[in-house]
Amino acid sequence: MESELFDYEHASSGAASFYPAQCSSLKKGGYVIIKKRPCKVVELSTSKPGKHGHAKVNYVGLDVFTGRKYTDCAPSSSNVHVPNVKKGNAQLIGIGEDDFAHLLISGRTKDDIRVPDGSLGDDVRAIFDQDGEALVTILSACDEEAIVAVKACPPSYGSG
Repeated sequence: MESELFDYEHASSGAASFYPAQCSSLKKGGYVIIKKRPCKVVELSTSKPGKHGHAKVNYVGLDVFTGRKYTDCAPSSSNVHVPNVKKGNAQLIGIGEDDFAHLLISGRTKDDIRVPDGSLGDDVRAIFDQDGEALVTILSACDEEAIVAVKACPPSYGSG
């Protein structure tokens, strides 16, 4: 009776998509959330404390999915959100008419990531059309996922 009340088909570790960190701990090449978007820090400068308060950290980040530039400023002692960014590889085994990639990850299929626009998407389609499969790199952060790189599968990759 109790099992009818709960759906155990999907489980989550409960991990957050970001964690707090002190603004002064940001590093160039690291990640931060700016205006609710996961960004990679490309510029960072710290001003000295003045008569109006704390030292300030000015930082510029590029959105990891769109490449758009964001800037922000915060006191060095304040907390900022740092996204949990993960990269992984998947085998591209098909491209649907709706432009969603059919991926094979650890023996399971995944069909909810769109083939990117622009030159990367053209490269994905070209390699897939030539070889019938491709190896793509998937970046995930803040409940978003995207294909960020592609290469041809090694000859022994799919066979086992």
